[in-house]
Amino acid sequence: MGPQRFDLVITGGLLADPLRPEPVPGDLAIADGRIAAVGAPGSLAGADRLDATGLLVAPGLIDLHTHVYEPGTDLGVPADVIGVDQGVTTVVDAGSSGADDWDDFADNVVAPAATRVLSWLNISRHGLVHGRKELSRGPADIDEAATEKVLRAHPERARGIKIRMSASVLGSSGLAPLKAAKRVAGRVGVPVMVHVGNEPPHLGDVLDQLGEGDVVTHAFHGKPGGLFGSEKQARAAVERGVRLDVGHGSASLSFATAERALAAGFTPHTISTDLHNRNVEGPVHSLVTTLTKLLALGLTPQQVIRCSTLHAAQVLRLDDELGTLRPGSAADLTLLRLTEEATTLTDADGATRTGSSRLQPVAVVRAGSPRTLQAP
Repeated sequence: MGPQRFDLVITGGLLADPLRPEPVPGDLAIADGRIAAVGAPGSLAGADRLDATGLLVAPGLIDLHTHVYEPGTDLGVPADVIGVDQGVTTVVDAGSSGADDWDDFADNVVAPAATRVLSWLNISRHGLVHGRKELSRGPADIDEAATEKVLRAHPERARGIKIRMSASVLGSSGLAPLKAAKRVAGRVGVPVMVHVGNEPPHLGDVLDQLGEGDVVTHAFHGKPGGLFGSEKQARAAVERGVRLDVGHGSASLSFATAERALAAGFTPHTISTDLHNRNVEGPVHSLVTTLTKLLALGLTPQQVIRCSTLHAAQVLRLDDELGTLRPGSAADLTLLRLTEEATTLTDADGATRTGSSRLQPVAVVRAGSPRTLQAP
């Protein structure tokens, strides 16, 4: 018998599997929408061949915090515009939809997208559909039973609960909405993603409510309070398994805060964008641009890939399906070019840093189907 032939073989690149300490040369084969084999360079044969010479072959990038409920909210950007068109195979909408609008979100955003679209379901029953004070009316904004029903009925898409815990959202609600989110999450067995920003409530009080697997997004913002206003509680939270996420956004990645955090041992577990239609033209632009900003702050290429693949998949409890190059995993891949060049980057506060390297997406494979990307 001759050698096994696959649907597609990606050859010539460096396989950036986040389970390895460093990328290694190799071939990767795909069959029936799955990673079928990984082998030495030149060892695999396929019906089609994708030349990845000079590129990093990574698991499909996962953006853990986006807003893609378009036109259902005034923030929504089409999923594919910030997904496969930018080299990202999975986007997770962070609370644009609550239980009241789930069916519309699923039918009109999830179903037609080429990008895999997952969701953090907002604890507010109406999500962001009626604006961005979704928890200001207290108990009237929350229907725990309806939220639980959606999470149980759609576990393949609704992967956890989103809640925004900042003064501009909560009115006089305090910690009550977060406690409601944790009750529902505990009954269903899903994590909670918590947006933090302007106090009150105090970040330390929010952190004290969180447990293993929960996510704090916007963890590296430059607003008053933040990590270094609650450093002791932040360290305790990280030690018990709370995850720190970048969530760049229009106002939530400060280079100064991130540099101080890295020096103090607070490394982001995941890197996400909080992309929406008001920051996609800047300062955020894309997930890969955000990864490049973290390179400029001292993380390695393998670290930023791990943060946006394996770690994100683990948060979603999908690491048996996404986030690695293991045979049997979904054939979602991102091909990246790493170039050594001076790159000036801007954070959410308008501060700049000059990095020495830059990542660029060149191609994606989504569910086994390759597509080449246009140069930015």
